[in-house]
Amino acid sequence: MSQETSKVSADSGSSMADKQGGDDIPRRKSSFLAKRSSSASALSIIGGLAIWEFCGRFLVKNSLFLATPSQVVEEIIELARTGELGIHVWASAQEFVIGLSIAIVLGIAIGFVMASSRIGEQVFGPWVTALYATPTVAISPLIILWAGIGVWSKAIVVIINSIFPMIINTDAGLRATDKHLIDAARCFGASRLQIFWKVSLPSAIPFVLAGLKLAVGRGLVAVVVAELFGSRAGLGYLLVQAAEVFNMPRLFAAVVILAVTGIVLTALVGRLERFLLPWRFVGQESK
Repeated sequence: MSQETSKVSADSGSSMADKQGGDDIPRRKSSFLAKRSSSASALSIIGGLAIWEFCGRFLVKNSLFLATPSQVVEEIIELARTGELGIHVWASAQEFVIGLSIAIVLGIAIGFVMASSRIGEQVFGPWVTALYATPTVAISPLIILWAGIGVWSKAIVVIINSIFPMIINTDAGLRATDKHLIDAARCFGASRLQIFWKVSLPSAIPFVLAGLKLAVGRGLVAVVVAELFGSRAGLGYLLVQAAEVFNMPRLFAAVVILAVTGIVLTALVGRLERFLLPWRFVGQESK
C-alpha cells in the first residue's frame, strides 16, 4: 500500500514538474523573441549610423553640407559642457509639455462631445476640418505676434498642431464602440456616465493612444516651427543659429536630439498601450 502511495506521489510530482516546464517554454520563447527584436533594432541603428559616417567621411567630404555622427556627438558634448544645451532643451520642453497636455485634455473632451451629440458634431465639425487643414507655417507668425515670444505662444502652436489627432481619434474610437455592449449596459441600468467610463472609453483607448502617438510627433514639429519665427531659446532657435553660420554639427545635433526625443516618447506611449491593453499583444511575440 505504501509503495502504491509513493508511486502515485512520484507520478503526480513528475506531472507537476512537466506542467511547470511546459509553462516555462512559452515564456522562454517570448523572452528569446524579445531579445532578438531588440538586437534587430540595435543592428538597424548601428548600420544606419555607420552608413552616415561613411558618407560624411568619404562621399561628402565638405563639412558645410553634412556632419558625421562622431562630429554630432562631439558637438552635443560641447553644448552640454557649456550649459547651452540644457537651456535650449528646457525651453523647448516647457513649450512642448504645456501644449501637449492641454491638447490631450481638450482633444478628448471635444472628441467626446462630437461623438455623443449631433449638435456637438455640427458645432465643432466645421472648425476641426478647417483648422486641421490650415498649415501651421501660415498662422505661427500671427500667434507669436499676438502672444509674444514667450512660452505660451509656442505652447499655443503645439496645441493647434496636436489637438486634432486627439479629437479625430477620440471621436472615431467612441463611435466604433460595439452597440451591443452599450445596449447590455443599459439593460443593467447603467447611467450615461457609467456607460462612458465602463464601456465607451475602454473601447476607444486604442484609438486615443494612436492619436497620442500622432500628437507627440506633430507637437515636436510645432515647437521647432514656432521657434523658427521668434524665440530667445529652444532647439528650434539653436537650429536657426546653426543654419545661419553653416555650423552643420550643431544643426544636426539639434535634429538628432529632436529625433531621439520623438523615439523615446513614442516608445513610452507604446509601453502605456501594453499596460492598458495587454490582451492586444497576446501572440504578437511570435510574429
